[in-house]
Order: sequence, then structure tokens, then C-alpha cells
Amino acid sequence: MPARRLVLASTSPYRRELLARLRWPFDVVAPHVDERPSDRETPAETAVRLALAKADAVAAGDVDAVVIGSDQVADLEGRAIGKPGDHERARAQLAAMRGRTVIFHTAVAVVCRANSFRGAERVSVTVRFRDLTDDEIERYLRAETPYDCAGSAKIETLGIALVASVASTDPTALIGLPLIATCALLRAAGIDPLAADAPAATP
Repeated sequence: MPARRLVLASTSPYRRELLARLRWPFDVVAPHVDERPSDRETPAETAVRLALAKADAVAAGDVDAVVIGSDQVADLEGRAIGKPGDHERARAQLAAMRGRTVIFHTAVAVVCRANSFRGAERVSVTVRFRDLTDDEIERYLRAETPYDCAGSAKIETLGIALVASVASTDPTALIGLPLIATCALLRAAGIDPLAADAPAATP
């Protein structure tokens, strides 16, 4: 039986780069879901709900595909911190997080309607931010413009200079797609990245 088509329900360049590390060919489809959080859920619950919603939305239009959805919500003492969108909001986020601990909840969901598989996992990363000065925050934002990142920090690049410590079971979770959990869900859905007959990804 030929391998099922793999689809990433995300337009995030960070998730696309991470999934490409598995060397399995995949397509990218925008999920078009309402990503607003609910007052009735925790940041961790929001991440899981939205990851499933993204995968479900794309899987509904491609019943044979194995679809991956993912979402990340930064949690500052129970308060959700999303993508800032602009410089002023990013500066306010980093000012609020300096000297404090933030938990980044990253959820991944895999859905395949053809074999009735639907699963999700959440990986949380604990980040302690340095007691940043206003000047450090401003210089970082001018250098990196991380306005599309939850919590305004690209830890995989210059953002690492903002933090005092990181604790995680999966280093890829903080970037936006927990690959250890993703591999486990893909195997359960019928795709094994290490299969002998795995199709070759196009460079």
C-alpha cells in the first residue's frame, strides 16, 4: 500500500523547517481557523484545542491525508501570551516577562479521517528570562523583529541571549513543533519516518 500523503496544517515557516527535518515529503495547507483563546480555558488547553482544530479543518477537505496541526501559547503565571504582531506589543511582552518564568505550551495534533485516527500531545517548556534592561529589549527587537512568535522571543537564534535557563524534554517544542511527540503520533497514524520504504523528500 502506498504511503499516505502528509500535510502540515500551518503556514508557519518555523514549523515547516522543523517538519522537513524528518525527511518525509509533505504539503502545506493553511488551516483557516479562529485562533482566539477562550476565557474558559487555560493556556495549555488553548494550545491543544487549536492544534486539533487546525488538523481537523484541513483533514475535512482531504480525508486520505495524514494531517499535522500545531499551536503554541506562552503562559505567564496563568495568563496567555500570544504573538505580539508589532513592536510596541513585543516590547510590552518582554518587559512583563523579564526576571520571570514563562511556560511555553506547544501542542501537536495528527488527524487521518481515512483510518479514524485523531490524537494530540502537549509539550511544555519552562523558560526563565533574564532581568532584561529596556535597552536590551529594544536592541533585541530591532535586530530580530520577532513579531510572529508567541512571547516575542526566537530562542533558536538571538533570543537565546534573553534567557537564564530552559527546561524541556524536547528542544524542538520551543521553536514551534515538538518533533518527538510528532513522530510518535505519526507512527500511530501509519507513517513511520524511519520506514525502509519511506518516500524521499524533494530537496
